[in-house]
Amino acid sequence: MAIKLSQGLKQLQSLTMTPQLQQAIKLLTLTHLEMTQVIAEEMTENPMLEEANSEISRDEFSDQSQDNSNKEAKSENFDAPDVISGKEDIDWNKYIENFNSTSSSPPSMAKRDSEDTPNYENMVSKGMNLAEHLEWQLRMENLTEAEWQVAYNIIHNIDDDGYLEVSIDEVIELTGHDREDSLELLNMIQQLDPVGCGSRGLVECLLIQAKNLDERMPLVELLITDHLQDLKNKDHDKIAKKLGLDLSQVKDAELIMMEFNPKPGRLISPEETHYIIPDIFVRFVGNELSVDVNDDGVPNLQISNLYKSLLSKGKAAAEGDKEASEYVQDKLRAAMWLIKSIHNRQKTILKVAKAIVKYQPEFFRKGPSVLKPMILKDIAYEIGMHESTVSRVTTNKYMHTPIGTFELKYFFNAGIGGANGGVDIAAESLKLKIKQYVDNENSGKPLSDQKIADLLKREDIVVARRTIAKYREILGILPSSKRKKKA
Repeated sequence: MAIKLSQGLKQLQSLTMTPQLQQAIKLLTLTHLEMTQVIAEEMTENPMLEEANSEISRDEFSDQSQDNSNKEAKSENFDAPDVISGKEDIDWNKYIENFNSTSSSPPSMAKRDSEDTPNYENMVSKGMNLAEHLEWQLRMENLTEAEWQVAYNIIHNIDDDGYLEVSIDEVIELTGHDREDSLELLNMIQQLDPVGCGSRGLVECLLIQAKNLDERMPLVELLITDHLQDLKNKDHDKIAKKLGLDLSQVKDAELIMMEFNPKPGRLISPEETHYIIPDIFVRFVGNELSVDVNDDGVPNLQISNLYKSLLSKGKAAAEGDKEASEYVQDKLRAAMWLIKSIHNRQKTILKVAKAIVKYQPEFFRKGPSVLKPMILKDIAYEIGMHESTVSRVTTNKYMHTPIGTFELKYFFNAGIGGANGGVDIAAESLKLKIKQYVDNENSGKPLSDQKIADLLKREDIVVARRTIAKYREILGILPSSKRKKKA
């Protein structure tokens, strides 16, 4: 009897969900105060969470961060097993034991001296609006004047929710720019933080966010493109049957989608006044710069011992009550995701901060006048993460330093002057130099923009007169004709 063997390829949809994918993006965009509020709410709503007595030492956390400083956050970088394996038969007892044996709580720093701690009551900040936030990121790109015109028109036609109010064809007609290049610029803007701004509809907005996950997930993208209405109707069985998947896989993919923001523009709200609580403290220890993450008010979370003991008694009783079993498992997942995401947030912020300090060491000794040109790509390359991740980390995050408190965004400045044969200088440093020249000028014969450009050229800083005029206006300095004072 002959046995026939055949080979074939079969495409299967699969999903690997790691803890950080669920909440890391959301937590990264929050301020320190907002994060502590989210944790407090989760502790109230989720009985699985409780505050632990044990703490991770600063040295241990610092070592963990350094070990992973050049790696993107991926599932293999976490000691705990995947939260969802795609299988229904999960050994929760073993999982709980493994999870609690690997410390995943947020770091606890050694107490800082009172003189190193800023007075939070005196620190407030008014944020950028959405257009300003997007423009700030685009300044890191080397765009031509024509490209800037297209980008400007796109950005200033994005509504508060983050959606493009006009068609790209209208922008092309208005600017007369090449269509293919204009679409590339639109795509560039859509990849900026918040990811998805400039979208032309809900599907495109969610799909862009899905494609920007640390790990691409085809199932999530498929649900967005083909099954949004079914998800809205909670028809998970229909989707699972049509795709040939387990119901749990569909629900797991939906959980990831729930973390996407259908109105990404709302993440940037300039109307609110924020009380600043630094996420990072930089201080001198001897002659060396020490970088610590702020964990004040961040509880050391663990899975509730009470619920852990109930789970340890076996799942036989729970299997008899499917609804209770699903409730316990959902709360367990949510608790573990939150704990891991908090830890990952703190580590990521610390990585970015250390990279900034490494790149700008002289700034912390001499101040803004020596700020070096630095763009998101520089730090992203240094720590092995995507530029959008670095942008999220730097938004509404503050660093308390020996010379003052600065938003992490402050350290990012595109180089000016280098393209014209001179040395690169950061925009902030250029503004300081212009201000110094004006402050020290003869009031009877004030310096013109061209004269300032000539003086800068002597320092090998080659910038055009119109560039001087631009930054002079930003500083609120009047033209030389209006600064002149009669003797």
